[in-house]
Amino acid sequence: MEKVIGIRFREGGKIYHFDPGTWDVHKGDYVVVHTEQGIGLGEVVEGPFVKNPDVHPKEIKPIERPASVEEIEKHFDNMRFEEEAERFCLERIQELNIPMNLVDVECFFDRSKIIFYFTSESRVDFRELVKELVRRFRTRVELRQIGVRNQAKMVGGLGTCGRPLCCATFLRNFHPVSIKMAKEQNLSLNPGKISGACGRLMCCLQYEYDVYKQYKQGMPKLGKKVDTPKGRGKVIRQNVMDRTITVLLESGEALDISYGPLPEDASTPPCRPEKKAQSLSAGSTDPRPDDPDNEEEDTEEGI
Repeated sequence: MEKVIGIRFREGGKIYHFDPGTWDVHKGDYVVVHTEQGIGLGEVVEGPFVKNPDVHPKEIKPIERPASVEEIEKHFDNMRFEEEAERFCLERIQELNIPMNLVDVECFFDRSKIIFYFTSESRVDFRELVKELVRRFRTRVELRQIGVRNQAKMVGGLGTCGRPLCCATFLRNFHPVSIKMAKEQNLSLNPGKISGACGRLMCCLQYEYDVYKQYKQGMPKLGKKVDTPKGRGKVIRQNVMDRTITVLLESGEALDISYGPLPEDASTPPCRPEKKAQSLSAGSTDPRPDDPDNEEEDTEEGI
């Protein structure tokens, strides 16, 4: 039975899946693999577990071998080399007065190339900086501009929930996030409350969106006029996780209505929306178009 392991080459970086083959490797071990940049050394952070054809691609690259002690020492030497390169680059940026923010430095395992990741509000002329970096380290140098979402992923931090940032812990890819997702979850549209550390809409709005849509099945929207066993009223509160709503009746009484567990098939709701002049069918929504998605997605620019 085929097995799969997850390998991470940098702390907080993306997890790549490889075939361990006949090698007995476990979480925490270091392995050598072939990548597009050549030989790479990564840490096993997942598995080994059975290959899932619904999740993993048909062809998965095998690892080369477990890393030797010398190769692991070289890996940590490269990490110290990256710290030295970062300090030197920061000094040069300050001396040359370049309007850019250095985020991270990545060195290939064989030190054939160093990548300096940075952010900037505009395009900058860093030709003189590149010359000094090449003169100092005697290898290929690339300065790569990244977006604010990738910056937050590399730097890390705490979100408004008090937990480490999702992008720096378990999220592997960024997906478009829109204001529509915040509305669906009945959140305040105050930018300060729905924006993450990067200043963009929080990633959790996207991966929790489908759950909210599922739990809201058959539940009327806030402000909707509905008919209940005690008369007509207006929905003033909605608890999606408990699948309950609060209806303010015309008599002034507040009535709590529970929708119970998610139904396996369509059934008659505890209360039905009031029919309007436009002859909407029971359970249908207002014919107003949704606000256009305000999708924002960072792009990387290789320089």
